[in-house]
Parts: sequence; structure tokens; C-alpha cells
Amino acid sequence: MDSVRRTYTIMRGRHIDKRVPSKEFLSALDKAETAVRLPTGTGKDCGNPSWKRSLPHVLVASLTSLLFGYHLGVVNETLESISIDLGFSGNTIAEGLVVSTCLGGAFIGSLFSGLVADGVGRRRAFQLSALPMIVGASVSASTESLMGMLLGRFLVGIGMGIGPSVTALYVTEVSPAYVRGTYGSSTQIATCIGLLGSLFAGIPAKDNLGWWRICFWISTVPAAMLAVFMELCVESPQWLFKRGRAAEAEAVFEKLLGGSYVKAAMAELVKSDRGDDADSAKLSELLFGRSFRGSTVAVVLMDKLGRKVLLIGSFAGMAVSLGLQAIAYTSLPSPFGTLFLSVGGMLLFVLSFATGAGPVPSLLLSEICPGRLRATALAVCLAVHWVINFFVGLLFLRMLEQLGSVLLNAIFGFFCVVAVIFVQKNVVETKGKSLQEIEISLLSSTQ
Repeated sequence: MDSVRRTYTIMRGRHIDKRVPSKEFLSALDKAETAVRLPTGTGKDCGNPSWKRSLPHVLVASLTSLLFGYHLGVVNETLESISIDLGFSGNTIAEGLVVSTCLGGAFIGSLFSGLVADGVGRRRAFQLSALPMIVGASVSASTESLMGMLLGRFLVGIGMGIGPSVTALYVTEVSPAYVRGTYGSSTQIATCIGLLGSLFAGIPAKDNLGWWRICFWISTVPAAMLAVFMELCVESPQWLFKRGRAAEAEAVFEKLLGGSYVKAAMAELVKSDRGDDADSAKLSELLFGRSFRGSTVAVVLMDKLGRKVLLIGSFAGMAVSLGLQAIAYTSLPSPFGTLFLSVGGMLLFVLSFATGAGPVPSLLLSEICPGRLRATALAVCLAVHWVINFFVGLLFLRMLEQLGSVLLNAIFGFFCVVAVIFVQKNVVETKGKSLQEIEISLLSSTQ
């Protein structure tokens, strides 16, 4: 560890020679970690670090995904009761605002999520995302007016916007590489659990007019648990190191990986930090350069087949499912065939999405983005996601009415085919690689 500390001191010191070639510098670091297996890789020298060490921290972080799913679905079963109780029943515009206002808040939250995550750290960012969800859900649960409901939904949306990007960052940075895909997929499962939980919680709302208020109060419990339990979790070692708190980063690595992996983990951080200094990544490079190019089934397959294979299979499956649904609305199949193609296509679409397009992108983005821009990059990407999500939700029924089911499904299927081609040609595979290995390989490939 002394050699790593000396290298870190030289690198951070006032007399660092910027003219030293990066290859020579990295060669010196390689000597400092000779005979030590990369802690988050899959080599055979020391075996893999125990996944049990990082699991509790990932589970706590996954509470944000559970809340994300819950708040997306909480108005599905309760909207009718809410509209009657608050006096806007029959007003489709008002009902649509209750559903979509949280998406506007999520867009705002996602814009600032990178600044929050980099400014106060990942742990505090989780707690800050929990705060508006607690306040917003409380306002929604106790309001007597439409404006109060919209305000509560907007505040909840801000927390929803901050949460996903911070979760992707945190899970990526505290997980050993050989289970990072599994842990990344667990957040998708948490989202599904939250969505199902909201649907079950809303069932009594059909017979009990005031039950919808209970549904909103329920969501404050996991949000409070997130804020409290995050105090017991570790901070991201990458964030600590970037802040010049190397000793704390070492202590975190010891908790997450075990003492025998700390030296190599710190050497990897120094490597990637040198890469940032020598080949500074700019936002324009992130948007236009190679770095950008590059549920239960997903949990099993993410670290076995790899991210790229799952994405290709996912988009291909969605393209097929949309094709089946397009055929279902033509005059070709029999009435039974129409039902079979429509329902089968819908089920295939959900399965295909859950195994790839759902859990993979946020994990892959957090892996391939340069460490110096990781939080900002995720914030930008998820902000774009929320904008597109908002307009798809807003315009889908209108497009369905104007274009018809056949043409609309064919259009979405075409974009899925385009996605398959894009992933095949441009997306890099990150399975089994540490964050520092990915970053260094991407930087070297652009030189």
C-alpha cells in the first residue's frame, strides 16, 4: 500500500510532471500492484471478493427503485377515488395532470442529480432524494384540493428524478465487477416490486373512498427507511478518492472487498485518476465520441452473457413482439389468432424489456462514462429519458387515433430494429471488468 500512497502523493503534488507519458506512468503503477489480482475482476490469483460485503449497501440503495415503482403505479388504482374525493371527476385534463405531474418533477430532479451526487456525495444524495418524496407523499395524502395533489406529485417527482441516477452510480461504484450486473438488475426487480405493491395497496380504494390517502402515506415508510439506513452505508470510494480523501476510500474498500483487495483497488483508482488528468474527457466527447457508442432473468444473465447480448436480444424481442401486435390488428388472423397475437405480443414485449432494455442502459452508462463526468452524464441521459417518456405518454393515444395500431406498432418496431443495429456496431462489452479497466481502455482507444 505504501507504493500506491507514494504514487498518489506524487500525482497530487505540486511538482507533478505533466509531460510524463501516460504509458510509462501506468507501467510504474503496474509494478506497484504486481502479483495482486484486480479486486473487482475475475482473475484466479485471489479469487473474487465476497459479494456479501456489498449486498447490504446495494439493498438499501434499491429502496429508491422500490419507491420509483410505487409512485409510478400508486395512482393507477386510486385515480377514480382521488378525482371523486377532490372534486374533479370527469375532468380528463386534471386526471392526466395527476398522473403526469410527477414526470415533470422527475425531469427537474434528474437535471440536478449529477450536481447533487458530485457535490454532497452519493449517501447524502440518497437522503436528499428521500426528503421530497416524504414531503410530497404527505402533501398528497392530506390535501383537500387538486392543486395540493399536483404540488405533492411534483415534489415526489423531484425525488424520483434524483434517485435512479444516484442508484446507478452507487451500485456501480460499490459492487465487485463479477456481480455488478446482477446488482444492477436487482434495482429493476425492486422497481417491479414497488409497482406491484402500489397495485395491491390500491385495491381497497374501489370500495373505500378515502383509502387512496393511506396509499400515499404507505410510501413515506420506505422513504424514511432509505434516509435512516443510508447513514449506516458506506460512501462511494470513487467519490471519496476524487475528493482527495484517499484514506477513507481505503477504509471503504476494506469494508466492501476485504483487506487483501485494498492495495489493488487503490492502484486502480490511481490509474483511472491519472487517465482523467492526462486525457481529460469533455462533455462534447461524451456526447459525440466513442464513450457514448460504447428483472429475474436479467439478474441471472447479466454477468453471464454480458450487457451487449442482453440489449441485442431485448430490442430484437421487442421488435418481434410489436410486429406480432401489428399483424393482430390486420385482417389476416382469425378472431382467436388476433387474441393470441395481441396478448402473446404484449407478454413478449414485457419480458424482452425486463431482460435488457429495462435494467441494462443505466448500468452500462454508469460503467462506460468517464469517472469525472459519470454523475453529470447520467443526469443528462435520464433527463432525456424523462422528456421522451413524458411526450410518449402524452401523445401515444393521439398517435394511435391518427395512425392506427398497425402503423404505430410498425413505427416502434422499426426503432427497435435500429437499436439492435446500433448496439451491435457501437456498444462495448463491460462484463467482468472493473470501472478503472473500462475507463482506461476507452481512453486508450480514443488516442
